[in-house]
Amino acid sequence: MSEIHPLAFVDPQAELGEDVQVGPFCHVGAGVVLADGCRLHSHVTLLGPAEFGRGNVFFPNCVLGATPQDLKYKGSPTRLLVGDDNVFRENVTVHRGTEVDRRSEGTTRIGDHSLLMVGVHVAHDSDLGNHVILANGVQVAGHVRIEDCVNVGGVSAMHHFVTVGRNAYVGGMTRVTHDVPPYMKVLGYDQTVRGVNAEGMRRWHISDESIAAMKEVFRLLYARRTEQSPGRTAAALREIEANGLIRDEHVRYLAEFVRRKLEVGVYGRVREHFRSDAPTDRAAFYRDGEREPDS
Repeated sequence: MSEIHPLAFVDPQAELGEDVQVGPFCHVGAGVVLADGCRLHSHVTLLGPAEFGRGNVFFPNCVLGATPQDLKYKGSPTRLLVGDDNVFRENVTVHRGTEVDRRSEGTTRIGDHSLLMVGVHVAHDSDLGNHVILANGVQVAGHVRIEDCVNVGGVSAMHHFVTVGRNAYVGGMTRVTHDVPPYMKVLGYDQTVRGVNAEGMRRWHISDESIAAMKEVFRLLYARRTEQSPGRTAAALREIEANGLIRDEHVRYLAEFVRRKLEVGVYGRVREHFRSDAPTDRAAFYRDGEREPDS
């Protein structure tokens, strides 16, 4: 049996599972699906179409499933899909997708077991994996992909179409403008790769042998910052393959990630290569801004 506070509003076209708790002054709109065990504290707003899996927890003043802040959006019922056992802290906002992103199919996605802390924003068509931690004030632009087991420090901001590789660590206040390699730590205004996220790898039970191999890969790819260039990176990848490090599954994943970034990345963002919008998708906004010339 679900519990709905008398001061909450649940639209008749919303669907609630078993043991859902809806606190005072919450708004659950039409087209929202809440699976079993979800808990809404007070003043939560969920708008549809949106589907939430089991055991999600929403703290006060969250707004999830609103229309995107994007000039390409044309008003159709795009979606938000959320998995199980996520925590959305105070003032988190997550928007639905847009019609023009073929990769997202008009859907913003969040996986399982993630923590979005106070004031996080996840924009349209983004795709978050499982076990992601976004600290206070992280801003995720549209079309961003964050892979599994990523930890992002507070007040970091991500450019649209960026990919953050799995098990990466992004330091607080980092400006992320191009793809973040998996298993690495990046910090600062220039998004500098500072080392291997060894502690994060240990926490996810990755072997000491793989961590040691990844440290050698870091030395080849990133340690000599003044010598970094596409040619130098390609040479380092060839050395990684030649010396046998590529046999490690995690090294192989990193090498494939970096190679894609070299070969098809636009401004260092692989997803930018596949973007499917055009200036005409924003034309209506600018036409509305036209004015008759002064007489």
